[in-house]
Amino acid sequence: MDKNIKTMARTGFVAKGVVYGIIGVLTFKAAFDMGGQKAGQLQVLEFLEKQTFGNILLILMALGLASYAAWRFVQAFKDPEHIGDDSKGKAKRFAFFCSGVLYLGIGVMAALKAFGSGSSSGSSGSAQQSSFLASETGLWIIGIAGAGIIVGGIFQFVKAYKNDYKKKFNLASLGDQKKRESIEKTARFGLSARGVILLIIGFFAVKAAVNSNPSEIKTTQEAFSFIQESAYGPWLMGLVAAGLVAYAIYMFLMAKYRSFNG
Repeated sequence: MDKNIKTMARTGFVAKGVVYGIIGVLTFKAAFDMGGQKAGQLQVLEFLEKQTFGNILLILMALGLASYAAWRFVQAFKDPEHIGDDSKGKAKRFAFFCSGVLYLGIGVMAALKAFGSGSSSGSSGSAQQSSFLASETGLWIIGIAGAGIIVGGIFQFVKAYKNDYKKKFNLASLGDQKKRESIEKTARFGLSARGVILLIIGFFAVKAAVNSNPSEIKTTQEAFSFIQESAYGPWLMGLVAAGLVAYAIYMFLMAKYRSFNG
């Protein structure tokens, strides 16, 4: 595989890791009244914007997420790792494409914030969007997307407990057994936490489609609110938030140890 594509992928992994790390830390602090906030991707951009040299951080984030999106598009269209064109392969490649679109969108929002255009969308645009989502076509899209997110959430658990993630790591290069075990535990914890969030988001998307009520759709931030309202809410929210920090570490490990076939 071309060296530039590998560099692009590793850059993307780091950017994605930073996003999940900030989400996890802010939400963990909020769970135990330590001054944080329940966070999702949009709150990450707001957090970066408020930091010293915030615009520079946003531009770096935009470039990193664009790199990740580009890597996903390469996986979807070029198939550099020979996933194949059978039904399973096509499903994976379509999921890569959807992931690319999602992270490209977040990257564009980061760039818009950096250049002072992040809040330019007016109420008329939001009204048009809500009207479309409430239409029959919009509801079908919400339902299909929700089902796909649920499948993605289940896949996180399957990948964690069938050790599928190991196929992507060059763990043989690590001579230290304890280090390999730490990577495995971090990956399992992180993938499981992300699976929980995806299942919640997917469930409410499907529910919104069935009830013809797009307002029931939940973001990552709202998924944390849902967890918080359950029994032992703060502890569960803190646990999932810590898991997302582990997922961030997993992304950083991917950036360093990920092996590329093809």
